[in-house]
Amino acid sequence: MLFNSYEFIFAFLPISFFVYFYLNKKRLTIASKAWLVFTSLLFYSWWNIIYLPLILISILFNYTITNTMFEYNESKQKYFSKKTLLQVGLVFNISLLVYFKYMDFFIKNTNVFFDSEIGLLHLALPLAISFFTLQQIAFLIDSYEGLVKERNFLDYTIFVTFFPQLIAGPIVHHKEMMPQFASVKNKVNNYKNIALGLFIFSIGLFKKVVIADTFAIWATTGFDTATTLNLFEAWATSLSYTFQIYFDFSGYTDMAIGAALLFNIKLPQNFNSPYKATGVIDFWQRWHMTLTNFISYYIYTPMLLTFKKTTFAKAMIVTFVAFVIVGIWHGASWMYVLFGALHGAGTIINHSWKKTKIKMNRFLAWFITFNFVNLSLVIFRAKEWDDAVKVSGGMFSLENIVLPNILATKLSFLSNYDIEFGGFVENIQGDYYTPLWLIIGFILVLLFKNSIEKGKEFKPNYKTLILTLIYLLVGLLSLNKVTEFLYFNF
Repeated sequence: MLFNSYEFIFAFLPISFFVYFYLNKKRLTIASKAWLVFTSLLFYSWWNIIYLPLILISILFNYTITNTMFEYNESKQKYFSKKTLLQVGLVFNISLLVYFKYMDFFIKNTNVFFDSEIGLLHLALPLAISFFTLQQIAFLIDSYEGLVKERNFLDYTIFVTFFPQLIAGPIVHHKEMMPQFASVKNKVNNYKNIALGLFIFSIGLFKKVVIADTFAIWATTGFDTATTLNLFEAWATSLSYTFQIYFDFSGYTDMAIGAALLFNIKLPQNFNSPYKATGVIDFWQRWHMTLTNFISYYIYTPMLLTFKKTTFAKAMIVTFVAFVIVGIWHGASWMYVLFGALHGAGTIINHSWKKTKIKMNRFLAWFITFNFVNLSLVIFRAKEWDDAVKVSGGMFSLENIVLPNILATKLSFLSNYDIEFGGFVENIQGDYYTPLWLIIGFILVLLFKNSIEKGKEFKPNYKTLILTLIYLLVGLLSLNKVTEFLYFNF
């Protein structure tokens, strides 16, 4: 079930909402929590019910391990140490992720390296496994360190399965979420939260079905269908994907935040205008912020602490490794590894530059950062190395330049320099509106406030009501071209 679908907007969400608060109104709080768990598991199993047992086993196993840690100090018979329990939990979660997400990747590379013929398992990637695994790993580690106080099974299950953030984040932390599920005041309708939630949800819907799905046409055709790309087509392809992935993923996050607010639950911010960043460090503090926080706290910091003495060089090595992990987390492909390595190298260069204390012109810093991100996303999007070469090669080739026909009379002299006039974007199914959409993309990401900033200024009045209705109606009228969210694949 997609957020941008009629069944979610007109059936699942309102029914979940009304029954939840009806049960709370009758002071059936345990029943209301059970209802939220039921609806979340229904939401999860809508795609493929075969993986429902997987998430249930994961939840039960992790809860058992963490609950055993809670009781560790009270137990007289200690068969296992807390460290052993933590190690068992980590091995279980990482093994689950590796088996389903990376086993075929490992087999393929083993066959290439050793010239073997091991058969592939052809495993389908269980929905949301990358997200709910990270959340539970964080819970395990915090339980080991004595930072977790909550022991209610229903609250823990809701924390893992809460449907707005279950499929593609934000990656939530127990200290942010579990107190909210336990709070009595959150059991009562909050009309300001409802109004704000609908406002943010409608923005996210508009971002996804109107903006992201428009850019998706040119990005998909350029990467997957076109055999050759001229200079403008290559740039239009790369920029289209850069805008598509932002509006697609941030649109999903907005809808998740908006839907959660209906239940008086505040999800963490995941985007903060990342394309305004003036450095790679700044970019990762703005893009997929909850993943950055997880990597920083649970991977980067522990690795750094393994050194007896921390130096700049050691910190940069750990930074590079952490970014390679970020890359491989997105999927089983060397293209993702290369993407992570590029951003690791970019972050090291950024840190090294900051050590010189030389100030760079702000526009130049933005220009370098944006183009670095844009080029790295070519690697990220390409299914094969040849696709990346096709797009990036076209972006920097002056041998295949095609300009619009309308410029032929005024710039006819350019024909002497092997510049052609004609279908300048026909290989990506573009038209004369394509350049306009690219300009709109830049305007939206650079000059407008993001949805979180708008949410902080939100006032329930006629102006916001009209804006909400416009976003919502335009989005609903565009649902006939529904596509899957990109981060469902990660």
